[in-house]
Amino acid sequence: MTTRAEFFARIRGELRKKPALFAASTAARPEHPATQADAIRRELAERWPETLEAFRLEFERVAGVFHRVASLDDVAPTIDRIARERGARELVSWHAASVAGDGLSRALTARGLGVHEMPAGEAADGAERARLRAITARADLGLTGVDLAVAETGTLVLVSGAGRPRSTSLLPPCHIALFDRTALVESLPQVGVFLEAWHRDGAPPADGAVVNFITGPSRTADIELTLTRGVHGPKEVHAIFEDGGLRG
Repeated sequence: MTTRAEFFARIRGELRKKPALFAASTAARPEHPATQADAIRRELAERWPETLEAFRLEFERVAGVFHRVASLDDVAPTIDRIARERGARELVSWHAASVAGDGLSRALTARGLGVHEMPAGEAADGAERARLRAITARADLGLTGVDLAVAETGTLVLVSGAGRPRSTSLLPPCHIALFDRTALVESLPQVGVFLEAWHRDGAPPADGAVVNFITGPSRTADIELTLTRGVHGPKEVHAIFEDGGLRG
């Protein structure tokens, strides 16, 4: 039986293993976020390979699994391999317009996966919403696009909306996120610029109510700091980077 002193000693010991928190400060809101976002895109067009490598290192550091493929034709074989290694049979996906077009779903179906693609618009009624939630809850894999990939933290930023419900990245035990260089940003302050631009200009990637920041698989720790994965989200997060550009 653990005594109270032993209990708190263990907590203090675990906390001593953790690095000190970094100093935080409030960033100024950008005056012209759309202009700044365009400038960030132009700068990253020249140094995206370094940004991608920084993302890979941080993503793997938080237990993400990184894949890099040469073209869109290589995405289906990569997802198929992930599925076979896990004995996965069903995949739920954002609508094709928010991932990589119709061809990917067809290619995955041809490889024997049961693919359930979310409809482009909102569900017509409660019964249809319940049906789609049930499909997502039983799926082995969830496939989404990525709106921003943050190099300094290995974070995937996903904006919810019609055809791209947040449940796709949260309910299946394995989340697969597909992106290209257009999603790359270097830092959280740059993310703030894009969020301001989307809000102020009214042109976000989607019009849902939620922006998800996903940094590796779901982690939950009890008061003794015992870490468990997959309690409140997927146990695995895979990021597939496509070199050629998802839209060609």
